[in-house]
Amino acid sequence: MAETNYVVERLDTSTSKIFKGVYNDFKSKAISDYKFELQPLEFEEFINAVEAKYLECLVLKENDIPTAFLVYTNSISESVELNIIHCLGNESESLKQSLLVEKFLEYTEADRQNRVVAYPMTGHQSVFTADIAKFGFRFIGLAVLRFVMGNSSSERILENMKLPEKPDEYKIVGYSEEYREAAIKVIHESFKDTSDAIYDTRYKTIEGTTDIINKVVEGIYGEFLPEATSVLLYNDEPCGFAFANITGGKIANIPLVAISKAHRGQKFSELMLNRTIKVFVDWTKLGKRNFSEVNVTTETDNYKALKMYRKIGFKEDYCYPQAYLLTKKK
Repeated sequence: MAETNYVVERLDTSTSKIFKGVYNDFKSKAISDYKFELQPLEFEEFINAVEAKYLECLVLKENDIPTAFLVYTNSISESVELNIIHCLGNESESLKQSLLVEKFLEYTEADRQNRVVAYPMTGHQSVFTADIAKFGFRFIGLAVLRFVMGNSSSERILENMKLPEKPDEYKIVGYSEEYREAAIKVIHESFKDTSDAIYDTRYKTIEGTTDIINKVVEGIYGEFLPEATSVLLYNDEPCGFAFANITGGKIANIPLVAISKAHRGQKFSELMLNRTIKVFVDWTKLGKRNFSEVNVTTETDNYKALKMYRKIGFKEDYCYPQAYLLTKKK
């Protein structure tokens, strides 16, 4: 019996045509097996993104036939973002994943001198956890929670939620552009020492946090919804934010929730989130916008946040390991 020959190389024009079958296999499973919220790019669009260097793609060939691939990018944030590892079928899956990761680490060695690798191992990819740990990756457990529109239980919880008293000097309003600088400061202060800053190092600096907030409010991460975004004001000065956007289609998302340290401990996050979710519910019922759900992500061991989201009507959907590889020592 002939020995199987494995080769990992960058996707190029000579490979793209025979690679189409593997890519379309992934595309057919992106939502069901990998928990993608939206369908990935069509094959031709994906090839264009690779050729334009927006994405990098490594292809594993098995006796000259593509059977697995890995996609990453280093152009969106300060991290090297490993987006997906997909194998055609389950045969020798662990070996193929390891070969792809080895080549990925080789190609990104220079970038990893000062960049963290971030890899959200959603869906089926969680089976790679033990193998990828051998390369030095560490893990943070993340939980995805959803507030499903039209779910009578969730809407009843939201409607009957007992809200804390709000002192007169505080009020909650929608987002305005004049609040952007304050948002940068509040988010930086709140996230710079959290686990989020481990795999997205932008949170550690004002400059990096500026990039995050700019991309949120300028619609890079999805359509920004200033009316649904809640801002906590203290004597008319912003001190808390619950951002809202659309990640695609009918799916709304709350990407960031934060309050300045001096104003914590008074359950203002519950007030902001209650307002934001009620905006989504009202818009959907009135036909202004048609949302199927609102989702949030938080750490699996952040019991305080999990309790808060449940109190508003969110329910846990699934968990996944957020893998990260720290910068390479020189």
